[in-house]
Amino acid sequence: MTETKRYVTSSELKTHNKPGDLWICIKGKVYDVSDWVKTHPGGDLPLLNLAGQDVTDAYIALHPPTAYHHLDNFFSGYYLKDYKVSGASNDYRKLYSEFNKMGLFENKGHGVLISMVFIALMFCVCVYGVLCSESWLVHLASGGLMGFLWIQSGWLGHDSGHYQIMVDRKFNRFAQILTGNCLAGISIGWWKRNHTAHHIAVNSLEYDPDLQHMPVFVVSSKFFDSLTSKYYERKLKFDGLTRLLVSYQHFTYYPVMCLARLNLFAQSFMLLLSNTPMANRGEELFGLFVFWVWYPLLVSCLPNWGERVMFVLASFSVTGIQHVQFTLNHFSSTVYVGEPRGNDWFEKQTNGTLNITCSEFMDWFHGGLQFQIEHHLFPRLPRCHLRKISPFVKDLCKKHGLPYDSASFYKANEMTVATLRAAALQARDLTKPVPKNLVWEALNSPG
Repeated sequence: MTETKRYVTSSELKTHNKPGDLWICIKGKVYDVSDWVKTHPGGDLPLLNLAGQDVTDAYIALHPPTAYHHLDNFFSGYYLKDYKVSGASNDYRKLYSEFNKMGLFENKGHGVLISMVFIALMFCVCVYGVLCSESWLVHLASGGLMGFLWIQSGWLGHDSGHYQIMVDRKFNRFAQILTGNCLAGISIGWWKRNHTAHHIAVNSLEYDPDLQHMPVFVVSSKFFDSLTSKYYERKLKFDGLTRLLVSYQHFTYYPVMCLARLNLFAQSFMLLLSNTPMANRGEELFGLFVFWVWYPLLVSCLPNWGERVMFVLASFSVTGIQHVQFTLNHFSSTVYVGEPRGNDWFEKQTNGTLNITCSEFMDWFHGGLQFQIEHHLFPRLPRCHLRKISPFVKDLCKKHGLPYDSASFYKANEMTVATLRAAALQARDLTKPVPKNLVWEALNSPG
């Protein structure tokens, strides 16, 4: 006899949204992921942030088809009674299916091999320049070259976190540790946790860590209400010091980006040395240890402290270009306050993202971020296909009245600085009092 299906409503599903009681819906079936959250490869944040919701589109975007066989282990026995699919979501899933049939997710081209060879050559040239030349100009150029190396290794680390860039998982893991931890000094585990949270909650002021840069930057006056970061689990206080720094953020933006790598170093160690559950912690720490052996050793081979400082600043400043690139795609786009939702994936990704228009020749420079809308909608798609699928995404946005915003690299910089300037002027003119400090008083007192 056929077993009668059991149903829950969306309201009932919503009540299962707390640690120890996490339910999600995928394609109408309800899954209890309360225990899975502990070993979920994507970390705990995606499940915690989307618990109690239909997460079909987010699941499709972030998981390969092979992941479906794991779901049966978590089926609760319930189906969502009022499950429905919007027109935009339906078309998005069709487009995903077409790309999958075309083999685009599996065909990765030869970009990874070329990038790795290029990175190895840059590393050798940089070391040669430091060890075998006495010219300070060569040493300066070697420092700049190290920055370019970090940018390119960053793109590989980014890609390897979204999909398997190597022939199997073990080699993929080796590539992650090599390009992220060993070469760049940044924990790939920290990046994956941070970046997955960003993709899930793109441009949510409370949930997206890529917008939470107080006290240095804010992109919206809504931060002046001292919002609580769900990622860092603390209140982002808008106090006197924050007001002072934010008031001049459109001037400090590029200088800060030149040193932004220091923050990534710190964030990596803070996560690895915390009590946050994390896979392969030993590998991660060993990779960072390798970086903090070879990089200071290489710097120490320079003849004097002046050239050592020059080398470090050159390498940090050049890789600052990448930190600027990370912000251009989202700082000037639409932001919102509140939790992310799993059933408006297409709408949220397009509203909160800006593409960078460039010639095909410059794709290597942007590392896939030039097609950020496409990347956010299909994060597992190798970047060599992003230009190819762009017309299909643009047509789908037009069909559903959704933005497909793009700007040149120069214009995107203008838009980002304008966003920062607007928030800075609002910070200066706020009538709501905040605790002031002596620095603020000195800089803003009459006369």
